[in-house]
Amino acid sequence: MPSQVTTVSTTSDRSNGSAATDGGNGAIEHTLKASSSSPPDLPNRSDQRHKRYRHVAAVHSRPKASCLSHDRETVPSFLGFRNLMVIVLIVSNLRLMIENFFKYGVLICIRCHDYRKQDLLLGFALYLTVPCHLLAAYLVESAAARKAKAQLGRRKKFEAPEPQKWDKEQERRDFQHAWRVIAFAHTFNATLCLLITTVAVYRWIHHPLIGTLSQVHAIIVWLKICSYAFTNRDLRHSYLTLGDASGLPPIYSSCPYPQNITFSNLSYFWWAPTLVYQPVYPRTSHIRWGFLMKRIAEVAALSTFIWIASAQYAAPVLRNSLDKIQTLNFPLILERLMKLSTVSLVIWLAGFFALFQSGLNALAEVMTFGDREFYTDWWNSASVGEYWRTWNRPMYQFMKRHIFMPLVGRGWHPKAASFVVFFFSALLHELLVGVPTHNIIGVAFVGMMSQIPLIAITLPLENMHGTNGKIIGNTIFWVSFCLVGQPLAALLYFFAWQAKYGSVRQV
Repeated sequence: MPSQVTTVSTTSDRSNGSAATDGGNGAIEHTLKASSSSPPDLPNRSDQRHKRYRHVAAVHSRPKASCLSHDRETVPSFLGFRNLMVIVLIVSNLRLMIENFFKYGVLICIRCHDYRKQDLLLGFALYLTVPCHLLAAYLVESAAARKAKAQLGRRKKFEAPEPQKWDKEQERRDFQHAWRVIAFAHTFNATLCLLITTVAVYRWIHHPLIGTLSQVHAIIVWLKICSYAFTNRDLRHSYLTLGDASGLPPIYSSCPYPQNITFSNLSYFWWAPTLVYQPVYPRTSHIRWGFLMKRIAEVAALSTFIWIASAQYAAPVLRNSLDKIQTLNFPLILERLMKLSTVSLVIWLAGFFALFQSGLNALAEVMTFGDREFYTDWWNSASVGEYWRTWNRPMYQFMKRHIFMPLVGRGWHPKAASFVVFFFSALLHELLVGVPTHNIIGVAFVGMMSQIPLIAITLPLENMHGTNGKIIGNTIFWVSFCLVGQPLAALLYFFAWQAKYGSVRQV
């Protein structure tokens, strides 16, 4: 029995010894392979010295600027500050919402709007009748196109046997006479379009929102009529000079004059999201229905948000400002303006996104309209002038193409032409704001004309080298936009409305 135990133990020891020997041999073999594949690293004297002296590391080894200094080589990221500003904005406005709720309760009321049946019927009638003036413009241009065809036919027939007897001066006089007649017809038609709507809104539509929508529609159609007339005038002149298309854009070659004088061509221009007429526009290949539904949902959501913000937050601030304006308490008026500036800015930004990003993109998608640069990065404007060039591109393109450039081409100084542009825009703003509120008090007109000195002040900042001038110009733009511009105009027109129809008249 002891011998058996000894045998087993000896066998076990042998097996363990064999395993240990095999493991040792494997480790030695692995070490030899590793040493044969890569030579061992030689110790670095500098590394050894640094490890040995741990308190002598050169922390300041080269000149460095502070992180926020202008002479720093790399510009730091301000992503954290942006996140902080967003958090502060959300928290501060959330506090105002809670305060507003505890102070006023829920002010949202669907049936509390002071609109009348007459407002709805007349607004709907204007919506249907205003586009008829576009049809009248088409009839005028159709008659002008027929006359141009006949005139060109007579010219070719006369020039064939005796080209030297063709009186070019008489042809020029005939063209000028025809243009005066056509221009009078277009002017009468466009003026009638705007005049009828303005009188109807001012005298018979009480609700300011319905009046504003009607007035906006009439102004858009009026501008489209003007662009349609001016563009076809130049196209007709090119046609009568025996097809001289050297001054025309290449894109027009696919639909030359007078092939563009068709009802379908005008109908597309009527619905296209632009104020500038062209015979041909860049087009997309198909309608993206998913994209369209998203834009429509954005318009609906933002419109609801604007309605809630106006009724729940803007209206109480405006009502609480009436007695301050009536007593001319300027410190409290300034406090009301600062309080109103936040909600008015939020409402304006929501309206901008709903119209220019969502609404116009939805309309462009339906019309397969390709050029969708309705705005650029106006929020980075280094001057007030840059803002007016970038925030509303359709209106800017109309003003530049049909007012500014023709005046400069006639020899006007660019500053004088710019003054005419802003004067014209100021009249449109007063019609757009003063007429629906039934108070033509000139605030919108003066506000637009005051942009001219602001543009002159901030223009050197825009052209200044470096970032300092642009930062100062952008700051001036935002202060004039947020504090002085919209809140003050809203306050004054609301006071005028209440003085005419509301509580101020009763005090």
